[in-house]
Amino acid sequence: MQPRGDGGAAAAEAAGVIPFQQGTPSPAKSVGQIPDYTEGEGTIVSGTTADKATKAAQAVVPGGINDRVVQLSGGEYEVHNISVNWPHHVFVSKDFKVLGYE
Repeated sequence: MQPRGDGGAAAAEAAGVIPFQQGTPSPAKSVGQIPDYTEGEGTIVSGTTADKATKAAQAVVPGGINDRVVQLSGGEYEVHNISVNWPHHVFVSKDFKVLGYE
């Protein structure tokens, strides 16, 4: 999923999203609250739940493509963001509000 139009390029730049550049490592930084989790854990969700989590994530950190949504053990969602160097993970609450991203 991604926004219509320019793919959200202007909004992504304003939000501090770092576009993908091959060979450029992603920065090790985070914003907001990051749930205690291990990458790769959780259950992939789809349908309305995934759509709501993706919409919340794209509203705060637009740009990139969200290829999956995973529900974590605490009930939060991890929206996996590809095609950008940062942020790679956007964390969304059970109530579909962005908690943080890294």
